[in-house]
Amino acid sequence: MNSPEIKAFIRENAHLFWYTPEDKKEDISEELLVETILNYGDINALKKMLDLLGTKKTANIFFQSINQSERRKNNYQELTINYFTIFFKRYAS
Repeated sequence: MNSPEIKAFIRENAHLFWYTPEDKKEDISEELLVETILNYGDINALKKMLDLLGTKKTANIFFQSINQSERRKNNYQELTINYFTIFFKRYAS
């Protein structure tokens, strides 16, 4: 279950979750939240997500997702994987 702050953040960025039914948006997983914001969010959404989840937790979710399977890894754009691998190794270690 997402916190009220995360639910508000999802509502602020609801346009990024266009494929999720309205009544399910606030209950998306942290994995989907991180994947969507890293792939499609702007810098303000990224900063807010890092404030809400923390850089280390976001990095853990990201690395778990891309290392879990090729299918999951393919959910991220190639440039996104490259950039955030470097970013998180620098700022989340």
